[in-house]
Amino acid sequence: MKTIFARINWFYDILIIFTGLGIKILIWKLVPKPYGSKIASCFIHTMMFNPVKKIGEIDPEAQMLIANHQSDIDISALECTTKRDLVWVAKKELFSVPFFGLAIRLSDDIPVDRGSKAALVSLVKETKKRLEKGRCVVMFPEGTRQNGSKMLTFKPGAKMVADKFKLRVQPVVLINTARYFDLKNKTGSSGAITVVYLDSFMASKEDPNWLSDLQTTMQATYDEYVAKLDA
Repeated sequence: MKTIFARINWFYDILIIFTGLGIKILIWKLVPKPYGSKIASCFIHTMMFNPVKKIGEIDPEAQMLIANHQSDIDISALECTTKRDLVWVAKKELFSVPFFGLAIRLSDDIPVDRGSKAALVSLVKETKKRLEKGRCVVMFPEGTRQNGSKMLTFKPGAKMVADKFKLRVQPVVLINTARYFDLKNKTGSSGAITVVYLDSFMASKEDPNWLSDLQTTMQATYDEYVAKLDA
């Protein structure tokens, strides 16, 4: 019975997510940027009964956010926690998905062609354009959603970009988002999502290990909060 309810809830969540994307598309030119994304994201979490609890604050000077990735609602959850104009780095294939692709193209997000040798060059170029507009770049260094409690090894792209532009980086840890919406297993449930902002820092080529050290810190934070929620 529990599995059946989770599947029904998932179908409901899918409807809400696409309705939210439709709202974003409809109001995009009617509201100041980036509030189209914020309104749509908050609608999604309100209607899915997944309110977002924020711990810590985004650094107003942060130029890049680095977050772990579990669920398709990670983006909307993070959007609900800040008024900053976020730009997301996503795989190129998503930009051609009907309806969803239009929603992310409106936000002028950054497509990455994982199969191209020139992908990093393009990422650096496109990131520079967004930074010059005062936007905050968000990257999922795992490269894809992870299904378990252990984060996948962080890929070097985020570090290369941050080091090149000497960016102020802020790590963000999303807690148990796959518990509330899991696209692969087609399950969903209600409950508050926790988003934890950690201290920001300046990226530097002089520290070759900062990304791996950051993964260790983020994993420890994730484990700490999951243990509290499950206690």
